[in-house]
Amino acid sequence: MIIRKLVASVGIVLLVSVFAVAQQSPPRRIPSPPGTAAAEVGGKYEPGGEAPVYRGGKWIEITFGRPLLRGRQPFSGEGEKYGKIANPDSPVWRAGANNSTLLKTEVPIVINNKTIAPGTYTMFIDLKPNNWTLIVSNWEAQQQYDPDNTKQLFGSYGYTPDKDVVRARMTLTTLPFTMEQLTWAFTDMTEAGGKIALMWDKTVASVLFRVGS
Repeated sequence: MIIRKLVASVGIVLLVSVFAVAQQSPPRRIPSPPGTAAAEVGGKYEPGGEAPVYRGGKWIEITFGRPLLRGRQPFSGEGEKYGKIANPDSPVWRAGANNSTLLKTEVPIVINNKTIAPGTYTMFIDLKPNNWTLIVSNWEAQQQYDPDNTKQLFGSYGYTPDKDVVRARMTLTTLPFTMEQLTWAFTDMTEAGGKIALMWDKTVASVLFRVGS
């Protein structure tokens, strides 16, 4: 009798535990998950196995946070109020979310007639009505926010232009649809280069680049 009562009690505890777990909310998703855009250049396809293999290529990558519109109009407003939904209180826009947007390149690339050596850089956009400027900078990025760290940036807070590597005016066009999630991409790519493009809402902002030697 005692054993039966003990087994019954354990069973009740297990059922209550299972029910409690079932009632818990699912894990909260990151509001602006990380993303990566990539291109590989300089290699060639060589026969091998079931399909040709691309060998000898070098990578160009952009890593960034991907905010969603969630009904907002990030590039609305006039004059000094323009783009404040996307970038409310920083000198320039991080062109993403959370940490700084990073450009990593294994090859020299040329933007606005200036060569960017292989390495890792931060990228920002200076938002003005009908006048966006891409900024590639030598500012390093913080991995975790530290307000006392003045040698690295979190997002674009504390940005100053003294470490700019290149600035380039971006070409703005309108999409025939709306992009819910901010997206960086490499478009119109050839072995010689292509475009670095940002798409969000109905806006595409792009800049030409070529692969240097």
